[in-house]
Amino acid sequence: MKNFIIKRLSSLLSVKSVVTLTLTAVFAVMALRGTISQDFMTVYAVVIAFYFGTQSRKLQDTAEGSGNGNG
Repeated sequence: MKNFIIKRLSSLLSVKSVVTLTLTAVFAVMALRGTISQDFMTVYAVVIAFYFGTQSRKLQDTAEGSGNGNG
């Protein structure tokens, strides 16, 4: 269990995670101030789509890999 937590924390500190978390914090501040620009919104949407797209892809690859070994 401890190894799992360490692995998850190290993956959280990957570059794309840090960028995504930073952009999300900036987005939250800008939203509270009411100053979100269209350019920032475009960049934020692309980064979030990329981040969740790669996470979804990893989950699919993992599920397919474990499914092939069972049959």
